[in-house]
Amino acid sequence: MQKTIAVVGGTGMLGQPVAHCLKEAGFQVRIITRDAAKARTLFDDSFEMVTGVPCDSHRMQEALQDCSGVHINLPNQVEQQAAETIAQVAARLGLERISYISGATVAEEHRWFPYFNRKFLAEQAIRESGIPFTIFCPTWFMESLPLFVVNGRASVLGKQPCPYHWVAADDYAQMVATAYGQEEASNQRVVVLGPEAIEMHEALRRYCAVFHPDIKQVGTRTMPFWLVRLLSALTRNHELKAVGELMAYFDKVGEGNAVANGTHTLGTPTTTLAQWLEQRQASHSATPQISCVSQPTVSR
Repeated sequence: MQKTIAVVGGTGMLGQPVAHCLKEAGFQVRIITRDAAKARTLFDDSFEMVTGVPCDSHRMQEALQDCSGVHINLPNQVEQQAAETIAQVAARLGLERISYISGATVAEEHRWFPYFNRKFLAEQAIRESGIPFTIFCPTWFMESLPLFVVNGRASVLGKQPCPYHWVAADDYAQMVATAYGQEEASNQRVVVLGPEAIEMHEALRRYCAVFHPDIKQVGTRTMPFWLVRLLSALTRNHELKAVGELMAYFDKVGEGNAVANGTHTLGTPTTTLAQWLEQRQASHSATPQISCVSQPTVSR
């Protein structure tokens, strides 16, 4: 009998490839979304569509009926509460697996930053549910690079001296799909790192060379982070505030002590930045489908 995996947040930039990889792996995929009409424009009729509110226990109980697993991929503002709700519902329904996208730097020592504290608590709720879990902890996604180009300018806030092992979303999605077919992936926390370590400015320079050749220089905003906080407060620009705080965090932490693990059973991300750029150019898709940001889509 074909198993059904629910994807909560399946319409996002990272949720869509997961849903498609699960389908290709032979699972029935149920997209749980607030906006079924929008979801129908992104997926064909072979995908189930269910309207659900991730933080509403009753609605999620209905949405997860007859599912064997659920993958959680939601904006940070709601993911802790949603993970807690979904974990409780999954336990009541007896689901076989919960998977969740966390971040490479999510750890006790980084709980001082609210964004990653919410992810830490979401992980904790999933572990305590008693349901077998697979938690994915990727670093920055290549799909976030277009988000650094605004109004014809390519900028990285802060010095960002640390290199990152950039991950292609398709590689990560394949790992999620593989996990649902392996008992060995149960109760695992998998750090997901790409094959190359590249500094943020250099990665953005390479992206712009392909998709924005008119941008001759990738700038570094020398504006201090305290001034970013002040300007965002004066202008009530919540997006600027969030981005400034996130980039200040990475300016300090980088990838932390993240070390790839567990990928010997799930496969290792192999797509290089050059390959990703070539594939993206061939698909004529130079802009992201949806900004999850997650931030820029880091994780993180």
